[in-house]
Amino acid sequence: MIISSPFEPPTHHWRRKSDSKLELIEGRRPAGYEIFDTRNNTIRSVELDQVNRIRERVDAWRAAGYPGVTSVTRQLLGHWQDGEISRQYAFYFCQLEAIETLIWHVEAPPDYKQGIAVPGDGGAWERLCSKMATGSGKTTVMAMIITWQVLNALTYPKRTRDFSRAVFVVAPGLTVKERLQVLRPGHPDNYYDAFALCPNEGLRQKLNQVEILIENWHNLMPLKEQDRSVVKKGAESDEAYVRRVLGRLATCKDIIVINDEAHHAYRKPAESKVSKRDTEALGIDLEEATRWVEGLDRIHRMRRISRCFDLSATPFAPTGKTSTEAALFEWVVSDFGLYDAIEAGLVKTPRVVIRDNALPNAQTYRSKLYHLYREPEVADDLNARGAAPEQPLPQIVQEAYTLLGADWRETLTAWRANNHTSPPVMLTVCNRTETAARIEHYFRSGDAHWPELHAPAHTLRVDSRVLDKAELGETAASDKAYEAVLQAIVEAANILPTRKAELLALKKEELLRAIIDNVGKRGTAGQDLQNVISVAMLSEGWDAKNVTHIMGLRAFTSQLLCEQVIGRGLRRVSYDTEPVVCPDGRERMLFKAEYVNVFGVPLSVFEGGDDGGPPPPPPRNSTQIEAIKDRSELEISWPNVLRVDVVVRSELKADWSKVPVLKLDPAKIHVSADLAPALGGAAELSKAVSIDLEKLPEDFRLQRLLFVAARKAFAGMKHGFTGGPEYLVQQLVRLVEGFFLSDRLDIPSLFHQEPLRKRILFALSIDVIVQHVVDHLQQVNAERLEPVFDNEFPIGSTCNMRTWYTTKPCVDTAKSQISHAVVDSTWEAYTVNRLEQCAAVAAYAKNDHLGFQIYYLWRGSRRRFIPDFLIELANGKRLVLEIKGEDSDQNRVKRMALDAWVRAVNARGGFGTWCWDVVKAEPSKVDDVLAHHGRDAAPSGPIGEGVLLPG
Repeated sequence: MIISSPFEPPTHHWRRKSDSKLELIEGRRPAGYEIFDTRNNTIRSVELDQVNRIRERVDAWRAAGYPGVTSVTRQLLGHWQDGEISRQYAFYFCQLEAIETLIWHVEAPPDYKQGIAVPGDGGAWERLCSKMATGSGKTTVMAMIITWQVLNALTYPKRTRDFSRAVFVVAPGLTVKERLQVLRPGHPDNYYDAFALCPNEGLRQKLNQVEILIENWHNLMPLKEQDRSVVKKGAESDEAYVRRVLGRLATCKDIIVINDEAHHAYRKPAESKVSKRDTEALGIDLEEATRWVEGLDRIHRMRRISRCFDLSATPFAPTGKTSTEAALFEWVVSDFGLYDAIEAGLVKTPRVVIRDNALPNAQTYRSKLYHLYREPEVADDLNARGAAPEQPLPQIVQEAYTLLGADWRETLTAWRANNHTSPPVMLTVCNRTETAARIEHYFRSGDAHWPELHAPAHTLRVDSRVLDKAELGETAASDKAYEAVLQAIVEAANILPTRKAELLALKKEELLRAIIDNVGKRGTAGQDLQNVISVAMLSEGWDAKNVTHIMGLRAFTSQLLCEQVIGRGLRRVSYDTEPVVCPDGRERMLFKAEYVNVFGVPLSVFEGGDDGGPPPPPPRNSTQIEAIKDRSELEISWPNVLRVDVVVRSELKADWSKVPVLKLDPAKIHVSADLAPALGGAAELSKAVSIDLEKLPEDFRLQRLLFVAARKAFAGMKHGFTGGPEYLVQQLVRLVEGFFLSDRLDIPSLFHQEPLRKRILFALSIDVIVQHVVDHLQQVNAERLEPVFDNEFPIGSTCNMRTWYTTKPCVDTAKSQISHAVVDSTWEAYTVNRLEQCAAVAAYAKNDHLGFQIYYLWRGSRRRFIPDFLIELANGKRLVLEIKGEDSDQNRVKRMALDAWVRAVNARGGFGTWCWDVVKAEPSKVDDVLAHHGRDAAPSGPIGEGVLLPG
């Protein structure tokens, strides 16, 4: 994929020919970006006509010898382009082009700019944006801007409209602010010396006269209103604000501003409706964006901003339109994007999953591993609120981690062989704090298949609340457990004892920043981290070079968001070169390819492609659903049960002949995956690499699988076991082995009967197997059922339902405390009518927004089952009724959990007599069910299920 030297203009570029093919095109890629249209399933390239015209003008201006520039600027340009000068770091072509373009805009004669007018953002001060990909050296360009501006301002003090020695650099957080300290001429690692930016010592000394302020954007926030107990001084005036924010710089006028990661600073158009949700989806804080620009407006009113230079890899802002959620800054004047950076080898090349051995997604026909969160089984599970950390991850997610972990492990071995100080890092970006806690538990508890990933002291879950406070320099709420995790990471780090003591003395906010900002850096708290789990996007200043694997477990609704997440893993580890014959036939020294392997982050997410689209349909009428207080006689209450513990006898028995057959379908289990470099919405199949678990036979030994299964079974049965834990474990190992060897595991493929292939399927389905075994053991060995109630909300009731609204069809009720029954099918509408008419029914409620739910386990994950109806019968019994058109294994497991709930509640007593039933295939059987349970007040079993469990 690397076809260009980063030190020369590109001669060729890759272009998408199909989903699986790239073609090589002569010439440089036109400036632009791509929109993926979901309605037409097409990719549309949007060329930046203005940037392409500016490129042509800059090329002509350069060829003419830079007419119009000052003698200082001419010295600088000649010095920067002199390849004979010995520099520690050479300049990339994109860096020189970016600074040349800015100089052209300010200093070139009018005839070189004729017909080009750079739009603004609607404010009173000028903005110019340089679009530069991650890893292309934006900080160096900032140093070049400062050198050019300051030396000219000191030499030509009357040209205040063009040059300034007063520089205000605004960063998006403390992480970036600290990184930008190299822009201070007195910093020991300053970029002016590192890149030899000044042609001679005289100009270098002159540069020290710069007035520079580098601040976090949070300093632009207005002062908080004074507390009532304090004498109010009124709102802070603009003058007082400027003096407070700028400090020493407040004595200067005609300031230049440099916005780093400038996509965080945009002016929201008055006519657009941009929601907080839209901006968060793009990784932007709406208040941050507004306050950032408002603060600069106040500075401009009092001190004048002569010009603002924006730098960003993704200078997009939300538009508020439904057809396209993001638009490029209109004041972009130069463009060197992600594809350009990949082709020049400035960053790692992302590789995405192109195919695997399992069934693909039914809508896109892509591998499910390509965009994991798109799968309903993943999104529904990971969006469950209040999920406990020990709740297993969905099986497909565990399969993905096993495959990605296998490749990470291979990388770890190679790095150790090459004596790397730090290990490769696997980065997970997920959707919720609960999901992050579950992933952390998965690795810390040893549930991950690979032992190397069971490394608690090298695993960090980034607490977003603590990190946000750390970026503000504030203190987060007390969390001793999280603080202990951070300290354990430091204690385990192989660093000097004195440095370790300094780190342990920090507050948790400072300690988290000290760890996360230094991942992979020798001699720091983060040098030995190998697993980072984050909810929010890690800040742009996070530049860990050793990220080699990325797992995405969240929604990716825009191309921008995908690039931002991938960008966290694009920094190169090394800059070693090798001779390569380029497409133009010349041999050049190009950077050796490095890769970041990506699961779950699609590099081609589809967005709407037009500017308008059809108008939305008129809103449908909605119905208010409420609990009617005057119908208190129709109230139905129930106990809120968190789980049902099955108390089993100490001597466990199993009759495998009575256990239902468990089918493991190899077509649904991911055992191998192929990854290919991706660019321009296409993956190059000819350069694909494979991850195949069958090539790792020693890691899938039966003995190890037995102990893993026994450990998981122990976790599920320990609450109800009356004997000692050691005895339980011993029995479980024996029983699990018996199940493995029985004929109750069905693998419908002769090819997969081979022992290694079977063991791999067992390993990847371990939670499903364990659940199946535990269900049988609890059924056969049960002595009693004990419900565990929700201590905070032990009793639920129809009278507590909050009012809500729906546009779905509704039926008015007479026998229900709930005003309407919302019906999702004709069967449900029929059932409502029968309940209203049946004399055996005293009251009922459609179970929608009531909060009545049954918890059950499915494929290792804790799920919620919401039965359709709660019914109070005239004989005093309460019936839980489920209406089911099509049945499935999962629905049967739900009803098993409902059966256990009813038996446990009845055994406990105090909540009346409960029963349950299901109506399948024939709606008219509702009358049979009501007649059966309404016959008398004695406990009654279901008649609609048939045989729920054998034996």
